[in-house]
Amino acid sequence: MQYLIGVDLGTQATKTSLCDERGHILAEAAQESNLIYPERGAVEQDPEEMLESVLNTIKEVLEKSKIPAGDVAGIGIDGQMAGLMAVDAGGYAVTPYDSWLDTRCGKSRYAFLDFGEERAIELCGGPVSYTGGTKIVWWRDERPETYKRIHKFTQPGSYCAMRLCGISGGDAFIDHTYLHFSGFADTANKRWSEELIEGVGIDGSKLPRILRPWDKVGELTAGMASACGLKSGTPVVAGCGDTAASTFGAGIVRDGLMIDVAGTASILACAVNVFAPDTRHKTILFAPSVAEGLYTPMAYINGGGMCIKWFRDDVTGRRYSYRELDDMAAAAPPGSDNLIFMPHFSGRVCPNDTLVRGSYINLSWKHDTARMFRAIMEGIAYEYGIYSDIIHELAPDQKYDVVIGVGGGSKSEIFMQIKADVLGMPFSVNKQTDTAALACCAITGYGVGLHDSLTTLVAAPTESVVSPNASLFETYRERKEIYGEVFGALHGVYEKLLAL
Repeated sequence: MQYLIGVDLGTQATKTSLCDERGHILAEAAQESNLIYPERGAVEQDPEEMLESVLNTIKEVLEKSKIPAGDVAGIGIDGQMAGLMAVDAGGYAVTPYDSWLDTRCGKSRYAFLDFGEERAIELCGGPVSYTGGTKIVWWRDERPETYKRIHKFTQPGSYCAMRLCGISGGDAFIDHTYLHFSGFADTANKRWSEELIEGVGIDGSKLPRILRPWDKVGELTAGMASACGLKSGTPVVAGCGDTAASTFGAGIVRDGLMIDVAGTASILACAVNVFAPDTRHKTILFAPSVAEGLYTPMAYINGGGMCIKWFRDDVTGRRYSYRELDDMAAAAPPGSDNLIFMPHFSGRVCPNDTLVRGSYINLSWKHDTARMFRAIMEGIAYEYGIYSDIIHELAPDQKYDVVIGVGGGSKSEIFMQIKADVLGMPFSVNKQTDTAALACCAITGYGVGLHDSLTTLVAAPTESVVSPNASLFETYRERKEIYGEVFGALHGVYEKLLAL
């Protein structure tokens, strides 16, 4: 028996799993992430702390499983996607990880708007937002001295793989699942776009090479092997983005499936076999799947899942557990007595609007803890409803049978019921709710030749959880429309407040 290690380098924690060649997870470990807030709108992480978390959690799963280090066939890492970091010629970090939660680059969007927003979307596949492309422009314009020192831009998952293998900056890489966030890709052809590079005016030599997730990038160095307990020479593959991993690991490997990734970000995605970027609404990101030839159109709320944590920790002071809050929300009336919650605490991403912030609309004395908590879930579901309408518009002939729920939020039955009622679609939950690390193991197994098929481990069975309530679909439809109107109604108010 041989074994595989998958590392999920997430926003809130690094989670590592060790599984056997059949996909059975034998040991797991996690280390909490350290988010740094150096100034208003800024969110960063230290790349060295991220690398340390990878080494620590690999060492822990080896100790827990008692598997001989020589029996591990390979390692794969997935990582946060919409942020950015950079390395020098030696392959060492010269910037912090500029998180996807960081909104400092908002004004840098104008470089793409001046180039031509619709053309940028046509080429890259995603709306112009707080993602890799605008962050590159921000580093160029706001940190020119650091920009000169940058040899290549990359992602934290790729960076950690580089450091594990001792890869130099000249061989820095990303895989194709990141391209729609890159700002400078010809995503349909999986290559860099000279039109975008020249039109926006960046140094194209600073962009990394583009690989496939299962491509072997190197082998574990003796120093890194000593630090994590593995054998020197253990193969490492390119890996992929965390959302791509969650989606792939949930079994979204054919068109016609939809998925809700209920994690730090609240993500609604589906699978189609056509590339049809959203140039009209500028909302849906046409993301390449791990599997070549398949795309996973998606949109997300920046930190949507963090709103749940914020309410429990900061509003209730941890007076209630998540389970208790769920029970209270389930007893509250659908629509939360006409309370509307806006979950965009750091601006709206899909479509991009840097002015929008979080808020409760229509608060009254009857809006107690239960209604306020339920309203958060409903606000996220209304946003999903808007995404779903656009997805159906982009691919009108595509039919969807079910939404598969993954991530921590999929453990909440009331949350899934609300989403099912808003979308009018049944929800199922993947039995392996944390699917990203499993996907990394599957990708690694294929990359090192342990499996003949990329999908050997990931076609996981699902179990039915909730069906939509037809009568509530209409109730929620009206509130979803009001939710959509709030953005325009409050735009001027947000603008004045943010100017203070």
